Amino acid sequence: MRILLVEDNEDLGEAIEKRLRSAGHSVEWVKDGAQVVAMAESEPFDAVTLDLMLPNRDGIGLISDLRKRKFNAPILVITARSEIDDKVSLLDLGADDYLVKPFDLRELEARLRALLRRTGGQASSAITLGNLELDLSALNAAIDGRALELGRREFRLLEILVAHAGKVVPKERLMNQLFNFDESVSINALELHISRLRKKLDGAQVEIGTVRGVGYLMRVVG
Repeated sequence: MRILLVEDNEDLGEAIEKRLRSAGHSVEWVKDGAQVVAMAESEPFDAVTLDLMLPNRDGIGLISDLRKRKFNAPILVITARSEIDDKVSLLDLGADDYLVKPFDLRELEARLRALLRRTGGQASSAITLGNLELDLSALNAAIDGRALELGRREFRLLEILVAHAGKVVPKERLMNQLFNFDESVSINALELHISRLRKKLDGAQVEIGTVRGVGYLMRVVG
């Protein structure tokens, strides 16, 4: 998952960034409200976590502006305001969910997963494709009940491909979702993860196909 984190509090922002990156997500952290729209339009994001109290631009105005610009990724608002009127206004403007400070980082992760399931048409955190099963909340996968030993990026790669089963996922999109801007990696890193994942899927009723020059797709076989 590629997440745009908008938070000017250094301690909170660092904690959220560390938590999400350790779970295998790609995170871009913006601390100034004036930079949010440009960043949101520069790269495809799967979700946004947005603090309302920001320097140079308030979060409520940003939500309205992003939606007017046809930015469709789910927005999870982080706010210290607990008044019901604020919450109703946020949702009416285009926010998808909110968390009131202080909150548990585990809840933040769970709400982001729920938002992505909702936008992807999934009802639960479990995905089944052939004899392959993924549990997005527990971050594990199994073939016929046999657990797979996957690194965090291998799991995220598998998650993306399974979520788009039957469709080609461009290499550029996979690179954006797996790696952060501040990581110096080449396309070879992605190809290495694909190769390792293919070996670990031995015995599965799915395979990772290559569309030369474009990307990869997950398909059911057998």
